Amino acid sequence: MSVQNALALPATLSDAGALDKTFASAGKTQVYFAGSLSSMANDLVIDAAGRMLIAAKVGTPGGSRFGLARMLGDGSADLAFGRQGSVISQFEPGFEAMAGKVRLLADGRILVAGLHYEDAHRTLPALALFEESGEPVRSFGNNGRYVVRLPGNLSQGVRDTWLPPGVPGAEACDVHVQEDGKILLLANHHFELADHVGVLIRLNPDGSLDDSFNSRGFVLVRHLLMNTWLSTLLVQRDGRILVGGSINFPEEGLLARYHPDGRLDERFAVDGFMSFMAQGRHAQVSQIVQQDNGDLQCFGSSRDPMQCMALKVHGNGRPDIHCNGGQPQLLEIGHSGCQWTAAHVLPDGSVLTVGATVGGIEADFIRARHLPDGQFDHSYGDGSGWVRTRLSRGPDTATSVAVQPDGSVVVCGYSLDGNYRAIVARYLG
Repeated sequence: MSVQNALALPATLSDAGALDKTFASAGKTQVYFAGSLSSMANDLVIDAAGRMLIAAKVGTPGGSRFGLARMLGDGSADLAFGRQGSVISQFEPGFEAMAGKVRLLADGRILVAGLHYEDAHRTLPALALFEESGEPVRSFGNNGRYVVRLPGNLSQGVRDTWLPPGVPGAEACDVHVQEDGKILLLANHHFELADHVGVLIRLNPDGSLDDSFNSRGFVLVRHLLMNTWLSTLLVQRDGRILVGGSINFPEEGLLARYHPDGRLDERFAVDGFMSFMAQGRHAQVSQIVQQDNGDLQCFGSSRDPMQCMALKVHGNGRPDIHCNGGQPQLLEIGHSGCQWTAAHVLPDGSVLTVGATVGGIEADFIRARHLPDGQFDHSYGDGSGWVRTRLSRGPDTATSVAVQPDGSVVVCGYSLDGNYRAIVARYLG
């Protein structure tokens, strides 16, 4: 299986995928967090009014905090939200924090999921719930915030040291709110440096552990007694729960599926688990999306070298042999590596992906559009199906993608130009 090569910066020949120069300042804008020293946007969603909500890790004189900002559809700060358009806070007073995901509840309230930093080395998953105005929901957890602590410290993970922009680390965060209001989230527990296990947790709407889920509120995810690391979760339309990440070291890509009550779905793939290499290389799954016909598409990266990776899988966990012969597709962009970090399914079944190249000033936003059959959409960008954009003088990393009501594509991430700066860019659909 061949690897597509794209070392030169491509020229964008079609409008699809080009920066929308009518948005903010020539297509991009910095996300404003009042009083911050730095910021890194990690997730973006669009509410019913077309406003953008951005979850971030924010640097302050007192250390890292979680950030939540709201912007109007044109990229300006929504000054009616929080303090001058944003909220900066901690999950517990006196501790550092970060926000990794933001979700909108059916009643309009806003759920932020992130990490509570216990110290310089350890993390715990944490949540904060806000009213539509940005005020905390005091009835949730402890005055609107909740740090998830499991028996035996099983929700305790490892904190990253500094990593080059675009390079994935040990910290992971994902969350899903079920239709009944219960909350699923991930953690990765390290018994020691080379021994770790994924943890799938379910909470009640008030933040307490849901004891009906696997009889104790959580499931330890481990395949073949190998090191298992989780990075993403997806709840299928039938309520079954998919998790993705990697096993072993060096890594193999991993998918696993559970029933709504927390039991392993042994009819998925082989005894509930699917692991794979990427054309003989090691792999990591960053996000899973589901199409209307039940098929799954997995996105992430290979290792040694790091390249964008995509794999199409049937709903039963078997690779789709009609897409690249059932093998992961690899895409090489740039000299130092690249990865897909996020994906979004469009109404026609196409999938938008975003990610980044890595390596100093070579790190740029990358975006692609994939057809429902998993192949690149060659009407996008310069005909290759993908686009690379440099937004600043320093490294740029894309972390999340969403679509506005008019079809415009918005991408959040961060640029390193002295300090990290959270940014949102908009592209023509």
